[in-house]
Amino acid sequence: MTRLRIAQESAEALAYLYFSASPPIFHGDVKSANILLDKDYTAKVSDFGASILAPIDEEQFVTLVQGTRGYLDPEYVQSCQLTDKSDVYSFGVVLVEILTCKLVVDFIEPGEGRSLSSCFLLAMKENKMRELLFDEINNQDDMDMIMEVAELAKECLSMKGEERPTMKSVAEELGRIIKHKQYSREEEYNHEEMETLISEASPDVLNQYYTYVSIDREAEESIAIGR
Repeated sequence: MTRLRIAQESAEALAYLYFSASPPIFHGDVKSANILLDKDYTAKVSDFGASILAPIDEEQFVTLVQGTRGYLDPEYVQSCQLTDKSDVYSFGVVLVEILTCKLVVDFIEPGEGRSLSSCFLLAMKENKMRELLFDEINNQDDMDMIMEVAELAKECLSMKGEERPTMKSVAEELGRIIKHKQYSREEEYNHEEMETLISEASPDVLNQYYTYVSIDREAEESIAIGR
């Protein structure tokens, strides 16, 4: 959950650069090494050496390709045009790193390397994500959350920039996933706490509890029938 929160904070920071800064800024070198953490593990996006201001004239988009191998947007490499969707692609690679805890470039054989993003997309296509994941998945709820993040990463890694979500949408989706996970944990905790209280309660208290539950359910059913 901590890693996911760091990703969400990073996405919010990158979204700010494009949607709130004036003029908008393209980072140009989004990677895990450029996401720093303070003492409270709050994410800070750093290294703006490859950043550019979003030009008004589209012809000014053409620039020298900068960035880090394994994170570079394929469209940017081909066209030399850095856009906000280039940062989205790079952030998709960061999400894959978070999911898999693997290096961005995985050298399968000496002299022959395949990018982590290509391995991830192939695993998603063949429904083999579990083979790429780290070993800390404890239950199906964790797997469901991971697959939601994986689907988001897949969208970010689309070969066409126009098919990728905006960084603002990415931040919002990560926030939604985090809130859903927190709610699920609270529900699980409340259920376990109630089970403990029931197991330790006296017979009289149990009778009162079950009577209350029965009345409460009858009231809900009556309301439902009335509708």
